[in-house]
Amino acid sequence: MILDERSEFCDAVSCIQAASTVALIGDVMDLGAAGENQGTVEPPLFLVITVDTEFASANANPTSFKLVSDAQAALAVDGTASEHIITPLLVAGAAQFPAGRRFVFALPSPGVAYERYLGVLLTTGAGASGITAGKINAFLTKDAGAAFKAYPDALA
Repeated sequence: MILDERSEFCDAVSCIQAASTVALIGDVMDLGAAGENQGTVEPPLFLVITVDTEFASANANPTSFKLVSDAQAALAVDGTASEHIITPLLVAGAAQFPAGRRFVFALPSPGVAYERYLGVLLTTGAGASGITAGKINAFLTKDAGAAFKAYPDALA
């Protein structure tokens, strides 16, 4: 699988976050101004999230990711952004977020309206500690096959 910088939301971005919060993780993609093929995504397209550094949470905070779109580049974290993918709630910790874990989600089928800006939100549920360690990579790809292998510095 070949990735370019424009299909990537984040690369080893920290997910350290307080409990009961929602935050934008990484970059936002501009899908184009109104009238420029607004709201279309070429199928099949996949959101891939990989755990770069194992997550830690002393209180096992429930954690999920959302792929959202919004009219503004500063994506709304208050629930008003259009939600396209919501991952299952998992416990923030080594058991469910070990380094190397990979999550793959197919983007919704054609006909689903996307707003201009697309990004990934991290939701951390209640618990005293929040997420105290962890990093992810997130990107869009047409090829989410099992043969994917990341190499440091793109060296084989």
